[in-house]
Amino acid sequence: MGFTIGGIREMRSGSRRRSRAASGRDSDRTTVAEFTGLWGWDVVPGARAVGGSCSCGRADCPSPGAHPLDPDALVPAGATLDDVTRAWGRFPGAAVLLAVGRAFDVIEVPEAAGRRALVRLERMGVPLGPVIATPQGRAHFFVAPGAAAELPTLLYRMGWDDAALDLHALGPGDHVTAPPSDRGGEGPATWLRPPSLDTATQPPQARLLLGTLAYVAHRSGCA
Repeated sequence: MGFTIGGIREMRSGSRRRSRAASGRDSDRTTVAEFTGLWGWDVVPGARAVGGSCSCGRADCPSPGAHPLDPDALVPAGATLDDVTRAWGRFPGAAVLLAVGRAFDVIEVPEAAGRRALVRLERMGVPLGPVIATPQGRAHFFVAPGAAAELPTLLYRMGWDDAALDLHALGPGDHVTAPPSDRGGEGPATWLRPPSLDTATQPPQARLLLGTLAYVAHRSGCA
């Protein structure tokens, strides 16, 4: 089964007509198929936290509701709705996690700082990718792959290497919770800037955003 923009629209329209009868599981599969088939992202089924316990079943889980259930169960970019239905059927109710490092890396800052940075960057006309807000109060800016490895060098070149910054990079091996999945039992992740065709498939280079993100994060830390 192919997956096209027209197919997405038709599926969404059909989903609205069947919304009262559709299950949350169907909605999850549609979301995952959109991420893999339209945006080109790798997706992994994630754990959920219920009543303080992790759905992975480990009593000593270090990250309840905020980690992959099985990293080897990755649904790769390009997977169709049929592919997703077969793969996701093994993990009913799983959270939707996006694998970082192949299609994008992530620059993470406090959400309040991220919101202020978004306003500045949009006013300057800087190209932006998707941005996620987590229920833990963090903002995840999608940037081109390689940013995590380059971050120390970039901060050094910009003169921010010795500043106390609440700014971090996520790269290969990391995962972010995709909206509208719950993270850690604290509520859903949300889009501060949702994906679009021109931003999801070609996220900006980290250096274009980093100066503003570092400045705002530093000001937030000094406030």
